[in-house]
Parts: sequence; C-alpha cells; structure tokens
Amino acid sequence: MSDEKKLPSGRLGRLVRLAELGARTGIGLVRRDSEGAAERAAEILGNLRGVAAKLGQMAGYVDGLVPEEHRDVYQRSMKTLLSAAPRSSPDAVRRLVEEELGAPLDRLFSEWDDEPVASASIGQVHRARMPDGREVAVKVQHPGVAEAVESDLKNAGLVEGALAMMGTRRLDSKSVLEEIRARFREELDYTLEAERQKTFARAHEGDPQIIIPPVIADRSGRRVLTTGFVRGKSLDEASRLPEAEREALCRTLWRFVYKGCLVAEMFNADPHPGNYFFGEDGKVAFIDFGCVQPIPERRRPVARRLHRAANDRDEKAFAEAAKLMLETRGGAHEMRVLGYLRRAFEPQFASPYRITRAYVASLVDHMKEAGKETLQAADDSFVPMPEGMLFMNRLQFGFYSVLARLDASVDYAAVERTFLP
Repeated sequence: MSDEKKLPSGRLGRLVRLAELGARTGIGLVRRDSEGAAERAAEILGNLRGVAAKLGQMAGYVDGLVPEEHRDVYQRSMKTLLSAAPRSSPDAVRRLVEEELGAPLDRLFSEWDDEPVASASIGQVHRARMPDGREVAVKVQHPGVAEAVESDLKNAGLVEGALAMMGTRRLDSKSVLEEIRARFREELDYTLEAERQKTFARAHEGDPQIIIPPVIADRSGRRVLTTGFVRGKSLDEASRLPEAEREALCRTLWRFVYKGCLVAEMFNADPHPGNYFFGEDGKVAFIDFGCVQPIPERRRPVARRLHRAANDRDEKAFAEAAKLMLETRGGAHEMRVLGYLRRAFEPQFASPYRITRAYVASLVDHMKEAGKETLQAADDSFVPMPEGMLFMNRLQFGFYSVLARLDASVDYAAVERTFLP
C-alpha cells in the first residue's frame, strides 16, 4: 500500500475515489471476489482514511460482514488497513505537533522517530522519549482528516454503510443517525479522548491484568495525544499461544469490556484488534479511547439486571429485562429483537463457552434477517433502536470476533460475578 499520498478531504474528491470501487457505500465494495479488486479496495480506503477507512477495517476483522465466498480474499487484503494504514509525511506530522503543542519538536522530546509504529484511519503513532527519559507514544492526527471525516458524514451512502456494519439499516430515526455522527466527530478531539482514557484507568485501577497507559497531559492537545508506550503480542501472535494462556487473555478482555459497561457505565466502542497488546499471565494493554459510548442513566440498572439474569440462566428474568432495555411494545418486532439478544448472551447462559467465528457470523446474519423481516412486516410493533444501542452492536460484533480468534473455552458468567454485586 502506498504511503504519504495527499489526503482527499473534499466531498466530491472522496466520492470520485469511492466510485472507482464501483460503490458509494461501505458495503457494496465488499461484494467483489478477485484478489486484485480487494487489494485495490484496501488501497483506496486507506488513502481516503476517515470513516471510509473505518468501514474497511471493520469488514477486515468482523466475521459475517463480508459474504462467505469473498471473506478470505477480502480479509487478507484488509489486514493492511488493520496494521499499517497509509501514513502522513514526516514534515507534515512535525509541523502539526509543533503547532499544536506550541514549541519546537526537539524541545518537546529528547528523541523522535519519524517512522510511525502504527497508522490508522484518524491518526498515526510515533515513538518518542521525554526529556526525563520516559518512552512515550505520540498519536498525531493526520493533517486534513477532520475535513475528510466531515465529508464522509455528509455522504448518506457511507453513513448507511456504517449503520449496516453495526447491524441496522434503513430502520433508524434521526437521533440514531446523529448518534453515529457524534461518535465519529468525537474521535477527532484528543482532549476528550485523554479524559476518557483517564476515566477507564480509574475504573480498572488495581486490576493487574488490565494495563492502560498514562496520559502525558503537558504533551497533549486537541490533535496530539501523548501516553506511556506499551508493547505486547498482536492478536495473530496471541492466537497461537497455548489454550490456557488464551483463556486467561479472554477473561481479561471480558472483564475490561463488561466491567466498563456495568460498573464504569461506559464502553470503548472501537474493538479494533490493533488496540490490544497481549502479554503474559493474562495481561492485556488497551489503547485508543476515541470512540466511547456512555450508557444512558435510565438503562444502567436494567443492563445489570440483564447480565445477572443471563449469568443465573434465568430465562424469564432475562426476557423481562430485555424488553425494558430495548423499549419494545410486544408483537413480532419484540420477538425478533429478543431472539437476537438472547443469542448474543449465549456465552453467559451456556458458560463455559467457546466463541467461534461461525457463532459471530450467525449473530450478524441474525441481525440482518431481523432487519429484513421488520421491513416486510405488516404489524406496527416496530420501535426505533434506543439511544446508545447502535454502538453496542459495533462493540459486540467486533469484540466477539476478537475472542473468536483467541478460540478458548471460558466461563464468562464466572468472570462477570467477580465484579457484578
């Protein structure tokens, strides 16, 4: 994949590039089955960055989003977007850091590596060293990416593609569309991300397996975020560890996600495999808190009831809590969405449970089928997706896909009992 190309930020220029793929949405482009078409899709989406690249990344690791017959070709090509998206030029990055932090780079850092250790859809990360010797990771926003994201969010096809990849399409109220736009815009504000990273660190303080690098406040701003540097195995490397070690990693991941949801009352809605660094003894380091979804206050006690019922295998209590959570009103739509939610909680009901790629794909298929049936339904039982649930779908599909690659049998209900009162 080529690097350091000019980022097209205007709406027309981005539409032209998407049109090269034969699609203007995030879904249409994954229907092609040739290796060359998939590689070209990865290159174009990578150079577009912004929301367009995020859709390619999701399709690259979430099972079930790409048709089975195209999955291997597409996911193999999309790995470049997961690990090394196109980067911005060293000169442009240096200028942005100095402008944002108000000082020459050599005064801010005693060492600076122009070669990024990672590059993603919104920014790239450079290794540096503080004057006091601390090794740090400096995340720098791609110059021009804010304009690119705004252009993408005005592209109805791309937003629809994002909705489809999170399990819903053409069924959404104006509030849900604004929710997706708000979350993506928030990812451009590294000041907000720094505060959220500190909140997550406080929530998991004292857990030796959960590592969240500290924020270096005086080297951070709206477009630059400096934190402690972390190392560890990639998901591919961790997936080759003995099963006992993979099981320990799965327990840590589950605790991070669902303690965040049920105790800290917020969750990191971007379960990108590149955001996890796997260590020994079940240790996992977590980075990137740009896309965070707060749990609405009225739904917090209901969420805890839902999880307790699943852990206790109480089907009746689960169904009652699910109705409250999803704000249903009976009828065929309620049956469809409750059926999906019950299947999504199978890892707790059937613990110990091995989450597989086939299971994740079945969840995605179940959601797609429920959407089709709702569009064709004759009754009036449909209710819009409640606030906050859209990004829960993104979390569930992506997070379960990560666990599926670790491929271990885990007692997830027992894990939840360690932090749910």
